[in-house]
Amino acid sequence: MKTKHLLAALLFIAVSITSWAQTARVKGVIMDENGSLVSNVNVIAGTSVTTSDNTGFYMLTVPANQEITLQFTHVSLKKTTATINLEPNEDFEFNIVMNDTAEQMSEVVITTTNRARVQGITTIEPEMIRRIPSANPGVENILKTMAGVNMNNELSTQYAVRGGNFDENLVYVNEIEVYRPFLVRSGQQEGLSFTNTDLVQNVEFSAGGFQAKYGDKLSSVLDITYRVPKRFGASAEASLLGGSVAVDVVSKNQKWSAITGVRYRDNSLLVNSQETETNFRPTFADVQTNINYNPSTKWQFSFLGNISQNKYNYKPLTRQTNFGTIDEPIALVVYYEGQEVDKYETYFGAVKTTFNLNEHTTFKLIGSAYHATEQEYFDIFAGYFLGEVDSNFGSDTFGDVTYSRAIGTQLNHARNNLDAMIYNAEIKGFHNLKDSNTQVEWGFKYAREDIRDRLVEWEVIDSAGFSLNNPVLDLPVNDQPYNPYVGPLVPYQNVRALNFTTVDRLSGYLQWSRKGHLGNSEIWMNAGVRAHNWTVSATTVGKNQTTVSPRAQFAIKPKWQRDIMFRLSGGLYHQPPSYRELRGADGVVRPDVEAQQSVHVVLSSDYSFKMWNRPFKMTAEAYYKSLTNVNVYTLDNVRIRYAADNNAVAYAQGLDFRLNGEFVPGTESWVSFGYLQTEENSDDRGFIARPTDQRLKFGVLFQDYMPAIPNVKVYLNLVYNTGLPGGSPSYADPYVYQSRLRDYRRADAGFSYVLTETNDKRPEGHWLKKFQDLSIGLEIFNLFNNQNAITNTWVRDVYTKNQYGIPNYMTSRVFNVKLTARL
Repeated sequence: MKTKHLLAALLFIAVSITSWAQTARVKGVIMDENGSLVSNVNVIAGTSVTTSDNTGFYMLTVPANQEITLQFTHVSLKKTTATINLEPNEDFEFNIVMNDTAEQMSEVVITTTNRARVQGITTIEPEMIRRIPSANPGVENILKTMAGVNMNNELSTQYAVRGGNFDENLVYVNEIEVYRPFLVRSGQQEGLSFTNTDLVQNVEFSAGGFQAKYGDKLSSVLDITYRVPKRFGASAEASLLGGSVAVDVVSKNQKWSAITGVRYRDNSLLVNSQETETNFRPTFADVQTNINYNPSTKWQFSFLGNISQNKYNYKPLTRQTNFGTIDEPIALVVYYEGQEVDKYETYFGAVKTTFNLNEHTTFKLIGSAYHATEQEYFDIFAGYFLGEVDSNFGSDTFGDVTYSRAIGTQLNHARNNLDAMIYNAEIKGFHNLKDSNTQVEWGFKYAREDIRDRLVEWEVIDSAGFSLNNPVLDLPVNDQPYNPYVGPLVPYQNVRALNFTTVDRLSGYLQWSRKGHLGNSEIWMNAGVRAHNWTVSATTVGKNQTTVSPRAQFAIKPKWQRDIMFRLSGGLYHQPPSYRELRGADGVVRPDVEAQQSVHVVLSSDYSFKMWNRPFKMTAEAYYKSLTNVNVYTLDNVRIRYAADNNAVAYAQGLDFRLNGEFVPGTESWVSFGYLQTEENSDDRGFIARPTDQRLKFGVLFQDYMPAIPNVKVYLNLVYNTGLPGGSPSYADPYVYQSRLRDYRRADAGFSYVLTETNDKRPEGHWLKKFQDLSIGLEIFNLFNNQNAITNTWVRDVYTKNQYGIPNYMTSRVFNVKLTARL
């Protein structure tokens, strides 16, 4: 019944919006054959005329639903023409290269709705990614403002999509899958995202119902393409949080090109804003390069490489967290000794070869290797007391703890090491059939994962002078101080494991796509299937397992005056276990863990229209996922610990809405809203909320400028999420602990003064004309200084025997300044 209501609401919203616009817009960048931007190019389409600016950019409004010839003319370059046929309100990007030797005429008609819209993919502009402020800038920062995507940790790049967890998202860079760290347990250990935004050309994101060509995960796909430079260029950024440099180089014959980026980040500014006083400086650095060689029109070769190093040396000192109520305030005060020394190193290399057999057939061969070494060492002693806080404003001890309810100590120890080698080899084929409306794609991939892992962790807890034993072990009753304890002293938690694991995987896919007509309506169809076979070898060899996943998409665009498209997508999705999913809570690898399975259905619509004579689009999606063979897990900050048992079923359902467009002329902004419900049932005990059950989501990404000072740009990144489940203490029954964390509310604001805004009015030779962009910015993270919690620390009251969930708060308000330059 709930699902029917969701679908009815979606259809009502889709058909209730009206518009009568019959125009479209074409825009792009004009370059010469050397890759230089060309200004003062006349662009003509019928009676519409415009001229490219000093950055080579042009924009023109044209009639929709008819063939229009674009003419590009310049005093020193030959005329270029192209024929287009656009949908009403379509915003089409068409970049061209003009030369001075021969007149060019496009033989291809650029038509209809673009591929991303048909497939239900969200496209994100790279420039927006670089501009929008965030404590951890990057692609993931933009994703968290979208409906269906949840991320409550501004120090982390991990995100959950529609009820899934961090391990259920596919991430590709240049068609090559990338991986997240294995041992990281908190966002402040992560550092840099793999994706270097200075190198990005295109970003596409799908929140579900994706095609068979993408891999075997349950939640989402993030598909990123790096730029292939056409001319020399350079960019740099420096701020209180670090800096980056990127350089584009191109050979004289245009056959070789390379783009290289170097990044350095220091999170001290953010970490020192948290309530735990520390003495440390976490640093992160990486180098990435993308090299391309085009010896002919038939062959292209590319290399993608990355080296990264994260150093996390953590020495906590003190912490005080106030919680409770106004009438009965309580505080947790902790004094620390010891330190944590972590180190994460990653080496990644991939080679891709593209062979264009003819205009209808293309083959790609991809090989990659990923090597990660991770170290997590810590010995941290914490002495804590839980007490009542003096709430009398006139008291000399206002805000101090005046009476202690509980006193205890805790010693945490770890010596964890992991060494992982992952190899991939893949071949893909693309075939456009002669009618140009049908495409067939296929691919085969072999992967080998070789992981060596040592896990040594223990925790000793002393409460009111009495050591707490592991409640799982069969030990004599400890009822001190009434009777002496005669049993052995053991740690409260003790995990020790040594794993040498290899996983061999063979996967493949075949899919078919076609566009056509159903009556007067345009339709697009996609159907495919992928298979995955794997074997795990650990202390014992696991059984050989295979999954088959059929998937399909159907989109229809009725020939209405309103520009509305409807899509239905889904299929059977499997997630064969990754190494983290194979390792149980005891640290031991269980090779027979099965793939999680999800039946996924997505019904969506998008509606393009004009408002204030500017383009807008309203997208609405209803989804339902039925999951079986679920591998339940606990979530602590960003650390996921699996039970390594397929003993649960689950579901996720919800609605996502997004309105994006030019709220301010020339800039894209959006507002999004999402509703989600996801629950799981372990061993038929009944349904309870999953760790990522975040019911309501509201996000805003807004760009503006000051009318009185156009050089000043304003950016706002605002997120509101209802609280996540707060988790449970160690060894506790999660069915008993179903409280939630407080709502997540965060606003990041950025102000940028663009020195090159009026370069087109400056005389030749002016020093600012050398820059495409030069700006000075001020960023305010957590603008309203909200206290957001990511997890709970559980503390025992020795008198009442109760356990209190003490929220672990994230960063407070932080100011950052930065300088950005691009040649």
